[in-house]
This record gives sequence, C-alpha cells and structure tokens, in this order.
Amino acid sequence: MSAALEARSLYRFFHAGDDETLALQGVSLDVDRGEVVAVTGPSGSGKSTLLSLLAGLDEPDGGTVRVGGERLSRRPEEERARLRGRRIGVLYQQTNLVSHLSVTDNVALVQRLSGHGDDAARRREVLERTGIAGRAHDRPTRLSGGELARAGLAVALANDPAVLLADEPTGELDEATAERVLDLLRERAGAGAAVVLVTHSPAVAAVADREVRLRDGRVAA
Repeated sequence: MSAALEARSLYRFFHAGDDETLALQGVSLDVDRGEVVAVTGPSGSGKSTLLSLLAGLDEPDGGTVRVGGERLSRRPEEERARLRGRRIGVLYQQTNLVSHLSVTDNVALVQRLSGHGDDAARRREVLERTGIAGRAHDRPTRLSGGELARAGLAVALANDPAVLLADEPTGELDEATAERVLDLLRERAGAGAAVVLVTHSPAVAAVADREVRLRDGRVAA
C-alpha cells in the first residue's frame, strides 16, 4: 500500500538576476496514514519551500509529489487545486482566512471550492471540534491570536483531509492554545490523516512520530 503522501527527489531553484538559489536538492519524503512527521531545520533550509510543493501550491523543478497514489505535481494549477481541495488541508503560519468573511463562511468557501458542496453538518462539526463555534459568525479581525489559530485549523479541516500540512502551527500562541492545537493535530492523525508539521519548535517536534531535518535544501543525515 502506498503512503498517504509521497515526495520523490524534489528540486526547486529560484533565480534573482544572475544568482541561482538551490532551495531544495533531491528531497524525498513518505508520510503514512496516521503518522505525524515534523520537518525541522534552520531558517533558509527549505522547509517552507517543501511545504508549498507538498501542498501543490508550487511546482518542483524536478521530482514528483503524490497524494494517495495520485500525482499532484506537474499538472495544471486547476487540477492541482481540485486535488488539494479534496485531499489536503493546509494550516498557514499567517492565517488562511479571508478577512471580509465570517469564520463559518470561510469554512463554507473551502467546501465549495473543493467541490464538496455546502456541508453544514461537517461545518458545525469542525467549528465545535476546534472550539471556535462560539465565534463562528465573527470576522477574523475580531478574533484573538488563539481564536485565529483555531479558526484557521477549522478551515484546514473543512473537508476531512487525508493529508494535513501545518506551517509553524503554534506560532506565537500561548501555551494553553498551542497545546490544544497540537492535540487537534494529533487527533487527526489518530483518525488516519497523514500530518506534516513544519516547525522551529522542539516542543512541536516532540509530538511527532518522526523528525526530518533539512539543511541547505537537503535531508540531513
């Protein structure tokens, strides 16, 4: 049986004038269903670039990404977006909420864009599970930092994704809120999701089943 998330020999180059930056150099990663993997490393090691490729938000210059055995990379953006909507939830360090929509409308928007339709029952479930149901009709500008984190997680969980990707999921959260967010991520793994946490935090890495450390765009030995 294939892994829930497979990355093979990923390369990513960036150009600025005559300068070339090798952001990723042959990175491979498999994440199984029910597994939590922490991707760590110093700033500039390629963590955020890897996350963007795993989510299909960016395309590799070499290598492939597969989700549930289906190729995500090297496809038109429209096809990547549909696959991402069906199978991948992404929790960004900077909020993944549309500022002029309420929390519940943000969740509904993700449901519609993925083709799942308007699933009100699922929407209520994720809002309650993330502890943000009481602020469901508020816009992001009215939420505290901890509430924004939980609302962002509700959006990431909107379609019960098989793969959940989180960029610095605890950020600048207080200890209690950070612990709750990590508990929810572990809960999703317990339900069978493959979870990838990109983080600088040893405390976040400690909740993972496995740590993958990047250095200079490569997996460190």
